[in-house]
Amino acid sequence: MVKVVVGEETQLKLAEDRLTQSALPSQVGLVIGKLSSSLERGFVFDLIPTPPNDDGKSACSVIESVRDDKKKGSKSKSLSESSSLFIDQDWVAEHARQVSRMLLGGMQVVGIYIWASESSFKNSTITLCQTVKGVAEVASVVKNDWDEGLLIHISYSPRRWTCRNCTLASNITSSSLRPCDFKMGRVLTSLQTFRCTYKFDLRLPIIHENVSNVRKLADILRFGISSHAKELESAKALIDGKLVTQDEQCASDGLHEVEFLLPFMQDTSLEACSRKDVIGVLVFRGSVCSFAYLNSKESISQALADMKGDIIMSLQCRLDILHDEAEREIESYGNDGEGASPDASTEKPILQMDLQLLRKTCSLSFPRRVFVPWLAGTYICDYLQPSETLEVLKDNCVELMSMEASIDESTILEPETEAPTSTTLATKSFWEMAVPFSSASVPDCSSLKNSRDDTCRGSHSESDKSVGFNIWAAVLGLILSVLVGLVLFVFRPS
Repeated sequence: MVKVVVGEETQLKLAEDRLTQSALPSQVGLVIGKLSSSLERGFVFDLIPTPPNDDGKSACSVIESVRDDKKKGSKSKSLSESSSLFIDQDWVAEHARQVSRMLLGGMQVVGIYIWASESSFKNSTITLCQTVKGVAEVASVVKNDWDEGLLIHISYSPRRWTCRNCTLASNITSSSLRPCDFKMGRVLTSLQTFRCTYKFDLRLPIIHENVSNVRKLADILRFGISSHAKELESAKALIDGKLVTQDEQCASDGLHEVEFLLPFMQDTSLEACSRKDVIGVLVFRGSVCSFAYLNSKESISQALADMKGDIIMSLQCRLDILHDEAEREIESYGNDGEGASPDASTEKPILQMDLQLLRKTCSLSFPRRVFVPWLAGTYICDYLQPSETLEVLKDNCVELMSMEASIDESTILEPETEAPTSTTLATKSFWEMAVPFSSASVPDCSSLKNSRDDTCRGSHSESDKSVGFNIWAAVLGLILSVLVGLVLFVFRPS
């Protein structure tokens, strides 16, 4: 439970000045920061306003309602005391989902802020708690382990800041809000930076349709990423070349390089499959550049946990981006009417292909991760498709993160020269790809049909020819040695 919240004074003062100059009656936005359960503290880095929706309407507005009152002269008082807030909860949640993709390890969307009068805030606590809960549900990409979120109220009448902890229970009531101490200080300058280039090479089996219902490329990739997250969670780590053996704090400043050590030849996907059930293999390989930011009072283990979560989140976000694009592509087929056939594999997006029926090799490139300078030496990220340029990146930063449009391209980091790729080899045996130097790589002919039968017969016939040749060579060698022995015996000196 978070008891104390410390906000970055520089950024919060800028946000207050911006809100004051705007003269808006209300505004809602996201709180970017971090909640530390070990320290029982919350840290606020910045406040990001939610942009207008597709129709150009604000995500927050004040609703005025006049109550019946028989007393004269009480109409204006009733008008101010009965005002409440309307919040487009779905739009705020969508903003949180997209911003979460841009945040790195140790940074999260931890709640919302509201700029409103004291009376309208008090009349809208249930709505605000529901908005916090909706944000938490979409902002936790890796695993939904949140049980609280922050609600910061900036009141302009009277002018003051208050922070409340919102318990994310199933049934939200007025008691879900609990006050917590709020103060401003230096937060961003005390962060320590950790960086890792994580390389992975996964072999994901394509299971026979009689055994598994997981058929589409997107589903197999999502399952593979989730499985790999469990393996990465137990990985050891080297920080600046030294093995981390205990829960300690990082004493030195500057950039710290991290390398993860996975157990050798530990592949749960390989162990879970029998040879006869596998009809193909999906190769998923590449590298992920990851950053994590640690508060000086937190332990190193927290930075490693944040970085591991950032790696998995990055892979999931890229898959989500491709999935959203595939959905739009399918919708465009539907709008074309008779132009598209849903059963035509050539017209389907690759992510929607049924790999159990696939008889050809296909490859899919993931978006690459690009890093943009943010606040006090920290970075945020975005993902670019091969056809996209840095202009798309700039537009996203301006719209989603409320950054200035003048972003210097020379300060943008592009460490991922090659984006992660997935290659589907539906006609090769999983065991030939996963264990290429093992005797287990010989395919099981009884589990393969049609063209794969010919492959097995061909491989066995070649094996038989090789064995026969070796036998004849041994026989000829034996005969030759006997003849040489006889010649030496006959012509030996008397």
